[in-house]
Amino acid sequence: PIKEIPETLFDSSTGKRYQRGRFLGKGGFAKCYEITDMDSPGKIFAGKIVPKALLVKPHQKDKMAQEISLHRSVSHEHVVGFYGFFEDDNFVYVVLELCRRRSLMELHKRRKALTEPEARYYMRQIILGMQYLHGKKIIHRDLKLGNLFLTDEMEIKIGDLGLATHVDFDGERKKTLCGTPNYIAPEVLGKKGHSYEVDIWSLGCIMYTLLIGKPPFETTSLKETYTRIKKNEYRIPPSISPIARNLITKMLRNDPQSRPSVHGLLQDDFFTGGYLPPRLPTTCLSMAPRFTPALLNSAQRKPLHDINNGLDNVFSLLLKCKFRRLKSYKIPHCLLTAGAVNASAAPAKCEPPSQHDVESPDFHMDDLMKQLTALIDSNPSQRRLIEMDEAEDPAANPVLWISKWVDYTDKYGLGYQLCDNSNGVLFNDCTRLLLYNNDEQIEYIDKEMAESYHTLKAYPESLTKKVTLLKYFRNYMSEHLLKAGAGMAPKEGDQFSRLPFLRTWFRTRSAIILHLSNGTLQINFFNDHTKIILCPLMGAVTYIDASKKFCTYRLTQLQNHGCCRELAHRVRYARTMLEKLIT
Repeated sequence: PIKEIPETLFDSSTGKRYQRGRFLGKGGFAKCYEITDMDSPGKIFAGKIVPKALLVKPHQKDKMAQEISLHRSVSHEHVVGFYGFFEDDNFVYVVLELCRRRSLMELHKRRKALTEPEARYYMRQIILGMQYLHGKKIIHRDLKLGNLFLTDEMEIKIGDLGLATHVDFDGERKKTLCGTPNYIAPEVLGKKGHSYEVDIWSLGCIMYTLLIGKPPFETTSLKETYTRIKKNEYRIPPSISPIARNLITKMLRNDPQSRPSVHGLLQDDFFTGGYLPPRLPTTCLSMAPRFTPALLNSAQRKPLHDINNGLDNVFSLLLKCKFRRLKSYKIPHCLLTAGAVNASAAPAKCEPPSQHDVESPDFHMDDLMKQLTALIDSNPSQRRLIEMDEAEDPAANPVLWISKWVDYTDKYGLGYQLCDNSNGVLFNDCTRLLLYNNDEQIEYIDKEMAESYHTLKAYPESLTKKVTLLKYFRNYMSEHLLKAGAGMAPKEGDQFSRLPFLRTWFRTRSAIILHLSNGTLQINFFNDHTKIILCPLMGAVTYIDASKKFCTYRLTQLQNHGCCRELAHRVRYARTMLEKLIT
C-alpha cells in the first residue's frame, strides 16, 4: 500500500525542510504540491512526489533516474528550473520551479484558437528553449501543450523530461516508441529510428493547435489518428495567413531530413514579418488580447486580415476596429423575486441582439447545461467511491471570478470587483463600465454591446456621471467588503488586456447568480457564504466552502466517482438557475 505523503519533507543530505502546501495536480506516478522552504518562507517550489511503491520494476527506476539526471544538467530561462531531489523510505521528491499559470493545455481549453501575435510570442519562447536542449544533445520527445508551463509573467517553461533522451553520438537513431498520440512523429510510429526531428514535428503540431484550435491529426480513434499521421493527412484552413501556413507545412514534413533545424526557425518569415508582443497580460488566459490596428501595422505586416488566425468571430473584429460587438439578449439584468433586496427598480430591458456573435452565441450556457445534467443524472451524492481530494483538479481553477459585489439597483446598478482587482458596473440602463486593475484603463460597453476604450484621465464627457459612479463603487468595495476566495489574482494589466464582463445577474431568496461573458456562472449563497464557480470551457466546478477553502473538480470526475452532499445540492441548484437564465 502507498504511504501517506508527510506534511513536512526532510532532505537528509542538506538538512533542508519543506512544508507541503497546496495540491497542484497529478500525472503518471507523481503528485505535485506547492512546497515551501521552511528556512526561507518566501521560497516556494513545485514538489514532484513519486511513491517508491510504484517504482518497483527496473525500467521504472531507470526512467526516473534518467529524468532526474537530464533535468539537473540543464538550466535555461525557458526550461522549468531544477532545484534538487532527495528521498526517504517511501518517496522520491523532486524540487522544481513553480509555474503558477499552469500550462498551454488549460489556455487551449479556455481559448481554443489564439491570435497570431500570441502564437508567435509562445512559439518563439518554446523554440528558444528547444534550441538550448538540442544544443545540449537532448531530444525532448514529448513536446505538447500540457508540458509547456506558464509563469506569473506569462513566460513559457518547457517541463517534464520523463521521455527525454541524450544523443550519445552524431547520427544516432533512437528506437523507443514514445510520445503523445496527437504529437507523435511518423518516423516514431514507423519504428525506423528517430532523432531531433521528432521535436520539430511536435512544434508543428503545437503551432497548428495554437492557431487553429485543435491538433492537426486529431480524430476520435487512435488508429485513425496514427493512419493520418503516417499519410500526412491534415488541413490548414484558408483563413490562416500564408506565412503561418508555410512554417507549419515545413515542420510537418513526413521526411524528417527535410524538416528545418530548430536553430534556424526564428529566422522564418513568421517570426521576422509579424508583430511580436513584448509580453502578454494574464487576462489572455481566458480572453483574447486587444491589439490595436496601429500596433499591428507598425510591424509592417501584410493586409490586416492576415494578423489574426482568421476565426470568423468577435476577435477578428477586434483587430479591425476599436470595439467589438457581442450578442446580447432580452434578459433583464435583475430578475426580481420575493426575497430580493434593493428591488424597487423595475428591471431594464436590454436591446435586441446585434448581428455579431461570439464563438458561442449562448455564452456556453447550452454546454454547461449538458455537463450539469450528466453529473446530476449520475446521482453523485449516492456514490462516494473516492475521497474528494482525489477528484480535485487545480489545473482547472478559474482565472477570473467575482470577489466582491454591491447591489445598488434601486438607483444605479450592480457594482462588482473581479479577483484581479479590476472593477465593473452593470448599470440599470444595460450599459457597462469596466476599470482595469492598472487603475487607468477603462472600457465602456453601450446598449448595443459596442465596446470602446479610454483612460480615467481622458474619456468622453457623456461618460462623466458613469465614471464617477464607477469610482464610488470601487472605493466602497475596497473599504467595506471582504474578498471572496483565496485564488491567485492576475498581475497588473497592460495595453493588451481584455476582461470578461458581467452579462446578466439576478437574486433569489437564497443566492445571487452572476453570469460572465466568458461563460463563467457564479453562485454566492447568502446563508452560509459558500460559493460555486462553474466553467463550461474547463468542464469544472470550484467550490468555496464556509471556511473559504477553495477546491476545483472536473465535472466528469465527479460524475465517475461521486461527491459530497453539500456540493451535489449546490450543483442541482445551479442547474435550476441556469434554466432560468436560458429561458
